[in-house]
Amino acid sequence: MNSSVFNKQNHCYWLLTLLLIVFWCAISIGAAKIDFSFPFELFVNLLGLNHDENYLITIVNNIRLPRVLLAILVGATLAISGASLQGLCRNPLADPGLLGISSGAAVGAVTVIVMADKWSVPGFIQPYLTPLAAIIGAAIATFAIYRLAQVKGTMQIATLLLAGVAVNALGGALIGIFSYLADDQALRMITFWMMGSLASASWKMLAIISPVLITCIVLMLRKKSELNLLLLGEANARYVGVEVDAVKKQLLWINAIGVGVAVSVSGIIGFVGLVVPHILRLGSSADYRFLLFNSALMGAALLILADVIARTIISPAELPIGLVTAVLGAPFFIGLLVKQKKKLVLGI
Repeated sequence: MNSSVFNKQNHCYWLLTLLLIVFWCAISIGAAKIDFSFPFELFVNLLGLNHDENYLITIVNNIRLPRVLLAILVGATLAISGASLQGLCRNPLADPGLLGISSGAAVGAVTVIVMADKWSVPGFIQPYLTPLAAIIGAAIATFAIYRLAQVKGTMQIATLLLAGVAVNALGGALIGIFSYLADDQALRMITFWMMGSLASASWKMLAIISPVLITCIVLMLRKKSELNLLLLGEANARYVGVEVDAVKKQLLWINAIGVGVAVSVSGIIGFVGLVVPHILRLGSSADYRFLLFNSALMGAALLILADVIARTIISPAELPIGLVTAVLGAPFFIGLLVKQKKKLVLGI
């Protein structure tokens, strides 16, 4: 094993350690009490070795732990999605938001928030109506992008990006119309949902979405070799046997399903899919054998950290998590752009 591969694997170990540390802190820190022994007590309770009733452990088990696990799943999905789309489009600015997938999911959710009162929906379906609408919205947006990007039966990357921008703009316009039509309560719900939150986390929700998100993450990880070859150009990738058109289609739909499900339960959370791959590229090369998995680890850790800040900084109230990720991600991205500008202008 050469030294470069060893160093890249070391990054994976460091990121896994970081994820475990923020996981521990997230379980231990909350509005009720801060106690870093909670994970130990929770583990003892799960083993059935301690039958004492403790409301704090109940809070940790029923509120904090599902929320942290949801942050891991959503953060990993958004980050690995951003990394795979950047490789697919060979564009460092590509992410689910730019391609209109998140916008489509938002239109679906906002439609239900505004119009649900006018529909007769059975009571047992109502809790799942907004997430389901978000998934359908993401699927419709992806289908539109896919059809618009096809030129003579082949999906063109430049057209894909333009189609994504167009669908994103259309989604923003539709959301604006629904916001204009919404009453005060619906408008507050739209605003909070568009800024993102993990407050709806529950064990039941995790049981429903976990298989889908884990499957999407695994399928994206399996495309690492094809993404590496696509970096050499489509012609070279075809020459070595990659079915480029099939890979594009598969990755686009895997991203649509994963991002649609993630957005359906968390709302719009920006910058994770855009910034995380860039941070990792600063410390290692754009080798997708390591970049995809490392992106999942770092995305999960970043979203856990953002959620801890969101639910504690103005406790007992809660800050939308999308604002926190924007505050954390935007300055880094601006710094990255300034650094790139210096390289282009000064050659340093």
